[in-house]
Amino acid sequence: MDKEDEINKRLFWIGHASFYIKTSKGAIFIDPFRISDAIKIKADLILITHAHFDHCSKEDIAKIIKQESKIIASNGCLNKNDYNNIEVIEPGYKSNFDSIEIEAIPAYNIKNERLKFHPKENKWVGYIIKVDGLRFYHAGDTDFIPEMKKLKDIDVAMLPIGGTYTMNVDEAIEAAKMINAEYTIPMHYKNLLGEEDSMNAEAMFKKELGNAKIMSEIQKPTNHF
Repeated sequence: MDKEDEINKRLFWIGHASFYIKTSKGAIFIDPFRISDAIKIKADLILITHAHFDHCSKEDIAKIIKQESKIIASNGCLNKNDYNNIEVIEPGYKSNFDSIEIEAIPAYNIKNERLKFHPKENKWVGYIIKVDGLRFYHAGDTDFIPEMKKLKDIDVAMLPIGGTYTMNVDEAIEAAKMINAEYTIPMHYKNLLGEEDSMNAEAMFKKELGNAKIMSEIQKPTNHF
């Protein structure tokens, strides 16, 4: 099995910035949001990048959590007293959870018009997840920040392209070229751009990046759930 086939069998875009990773160690959910009732799988590990409602949704966490689920969340997201097994973290965090390596990477805005949305001082994050020989980078809500220049050996980078609150398409393309992941997946745009502009953004992303991978959103039962 080649690497793209391996990724296709493991990584699924639920929608917006929400992803599910199927691993040999269990199910990882990142920023669960608008989880369909058809998705019956429960999470072994839940990663929350920041406190905004479309990334930290208690309603959606409730749909996928089980007694032994581990939650890793950045500051201001969740009340620790409400969950059995939660760590509140900040950039620089590193951990090994049942052979799943987790590293928290800064995520913040640097453009003047966006500074109020994701201030650096909030210490919100993206995540690098290493599991089953693959390194995934979920950028969270962010601009093209200097810390991205230090990222190496990423198999899959998930980057926001919606603009307004995060990088726009041009900025994300610049970031993707710097990160140089084997595959780069756009996220966090369809709710913001609408159908036509989303299609245009995807076309530009594919045109400018030879490693672009456009995923379909999963909101209904499929054979991997």
